[in-house]
Formats: sequence, C-alpha cells, structure tokens
Amino acid sequence: MPRPKSDFDQLHPCDFYTAEELLEADQMYTVYEIARLLQGLDPDAELEAETEDILLDWAIPWVMNNAGDLVIAEPEADDEPGYYGLKTDDDR
Repeated sequence: MPRPKSDFDQLHPCDFYTAEELLEADQMYTVYEIARLLQGLDPDAELEAETEDILLDWAIPWVMNNAGDLVIAEPEADDEPGYYGLKTDDDR
C-alpha cells in the first residue's frame, strides 16, 4: 500500500554508484559482493542470510542497469554465482 511522503522523517536522493565508481577494473565480483559494495561494506563482509537477501534486491537491478559497462564470466561450478567486472577499453 502506498504511503504519503509526509509519513517519513527524511527523504534521500536515489543515487547509485556507477560501475566505474564501484568496481576495480582488474577484479571480478559476484552479485553478492556487489551487493555489499553498494552498501559501503567490504565484499567479504559476513551477513545474515536475511540481510543478504535484502541487499540482493538492490544489487540485481543495479547489475541490469549497468550491464553495458560490465563484462561477465561463467561460474566455476553450476551451484556457484557468476562474476561481473568493469568493462575496460581492452574488453570493448
């Protein structure tokens, strides 16, 4: 159910990092690591499963929105996530 803006104490701009601002050009990341980075956390930070699920709700659309600036790599096994990295001039 929608809520009036007046119900909230404070409203924030909906600004997201660009791929270039978030990712190191020579590294590849899982969507779980990207989710942590989007929240200013270390990519290896330990999170409860429920928290990680919420962060993924932000990370998956971010990956889709920034797909043109990313490269992907297959996972090492079928039960592991794939990897995403910043597309560099060498990759274009």
